[in-house]
Amino acid sequence: MKPIIKPLVSIVSINYNSTVQTKELLLSLRKVNYENLEIIIVDNGSANRDIEDIVDEFPEVNFIMNSDNLGFAGGNNVAIKEAKGEYVFLVNNDAELTPDCIPPLLDTFKQFEDVGAVSPKFHYFNKPGIIEYAGYSSISALTGRNETIGADEKDQGQYDQVSVTHYTHGGGMMVPKSIIEKVGPMPEDYFLYYEEFDWCEMIKKAGYKIYYQPKALVCHKVSASIGQDSTLKTYYLTRNRILFMRRNKSSVSYAIFLTFLLFFTIPKNVLSFISKGKYKHLSVFWKAITWNFGIKEVPQF
Repeated sequence: MKPIIKPLVSIVSINYNSTVQTKELLLSLRKVNYENLEIIIVDNGSANRDIEDIVDEFPEVNFIMNSDNLGFAGGNNVAIKEAKGEYVFLVNNDAELTPDCIPPLLDTFKQFEDVGAVSPKFHYFNKPGIIEYAGYSSISALTGRNETIGADEKDQGQYDQVSVTHYTHGGGMMVPKSIIEKVGPMPEDYFLYYEEFDWCEMIKKAGYKIYYQPKALVCHKVSASIGQDSTLKTYYLTRNRILFMRRNKSSVSYAIFLTFLLFFTIPKNVLSFISKGKYKHLSVFWKAITWNFGIKEVPQF
C-alpha cells in the first residue's frame, strides 16, 4: 500500500522590526503536526536587522530580505512568487499556530468544491478561550465597516460549525496556489489593512467562496508590531476603508458611503481627536481622506 502523500503547504509570514514575535511563531511551527511544510519569512525592509540573528537558528526556513518595506500585500506577494506549495498559508508573525491547525484547513478544500480561501478560528493569545474571530459579516454599504463574528465572546462551542463567511482573517488565511494564479496576487494599493478583504472580493468574483474552519485554531497577539493606538493604524484604516469602497462598490453605494463619511464619520472623528488632544491622529486622518481625492501625501510615522 502506497503512503498517502500530503500536499505541500507554504507558510508565509512578514517580519518588520519584530524579530521576537517572528521567533515565537517559528517555534510554534516546530510543534505543528504536519510534516510537509515550506516556511518562508519575508523581512520587509526592517530598520534593524535583528532577523539576521535567528537565520542560523532556523535552517528549515527560507528567509527573504527585502531592501524596502513593501507593505503587507507586497511582502506577501514576494513570498507567494517563491512558494512551491500547493497551498499557501499566510500567517501574521504575531500569531502562533496550535499543533493541529493545518489538517482541518486542508480538509475544508476536500469537503467543499467551491472553497477559494479559508481561515481558522482565532483566539486572543493573552485571553485564553476568548474568541477574536469566527468569521466576518459583510461590509456595510453605508459605513464601510463590518463586524467580526464572535469577537470577545467566551468560546463555548457556539461557532464550531464550518461555514461560508464574507472575508478571511488577514492574520491567517489559506489559499490554493492555483486560485492565486487564476485571480492574481493580493492587491498592493493598500499597503496595510483591507487588502485581504479586497483579495477575498477578487476570489468571490471568480466564483469561489470564503470559508471559516473552527477545527483549526490560531492564537493571536493582536497588533503586537504596530500597536493599538498608532497614527499608522489611524491613517491606513481610514485611507483604505475609502479605497475599498471605491474599488468594490457600485457608484450608488459609493455615493451613499461618501454622504455618511461627510456628515457623520468626519465630524465624529474630528471632535474625538480634538477632545482627546490627539492632534497627530487628526493630521493623518485628514491626509488619509484627501489621499483618496488626489492629494497623495503619505505622512511620516
